[in-house]
Amino acid sequence: MERKSKVLLVDDDKDFVEATKLVLESKPYEVIVAYDGDEGLAKARKEKPDLIILDIIMPVKDGFSAAEQLKKDPELGKIPVIMLTSFSQKMGETSLSVSQGLTLDTEDYVDKPVAPEELLRRVQKLLKK
Repeated sequence: MERKSKVLLVDDDKDFVEATKLVLESKPYEVIVAYDGDEGLAKARKEKPDLIILDIIMPVKDGFSAAEQLKKDPELGKIPVIMLTSFSQKMGETSLSVSQGLTLDTEDYVDKPVAPEELLRRVQKLLKK
């Protein structure tokens, strides 16, 4: 029996998390959920996921800060990260700049809302590496 890939989903939008969890669980992925950056980092350390999907705009600790900490951590730095951005809708509400995000060493960027098959395709691609 092949081990399920573990995906950590970090997003403060509970509806999005529920929907995305269902999409991911339609494949043989085990999904772990966190609702803010700090919780995401704690779960990443505990669970050692194969992939992290991280929303950028969150309370407590935003996705940029969380991704930066993940990438600096010797044990977690190798885990591929997909950043979720809803920048196009939220540009006015955030002080974060897209260019700041692009300097981060994350593997992929996906704009929300993302089509389920597109998300699965990207997840699968990164898990294959």
